[in-house]
Amino acid sequence: MGRIVMAAIGVILCVVGAIWIVQGAGSLHGSPMTGHSEWSYIGGVLVVVGAGLLVWVGYRVLRR
Repeated sequence: MGRIVMAAIGVILCVVGAIWIVQGAGSLHGSPMTGHSEWSYIGGVLVVVGAGLLVWVGYRVLRR
């Protein structure tokens, strides 16, 4: 896949993960996930994976 696509996927994972963290913490209402702490943990994993993907893409760009 292209670098732009991989970077976009990384950003999307980070944004979705952050939303899930906030929902799991009970700060964002209007979802069945609100107040269930397991979504905070899952969101944290998504943020870490997304950030790792962004770092990897950045490393590939600098390496060329």
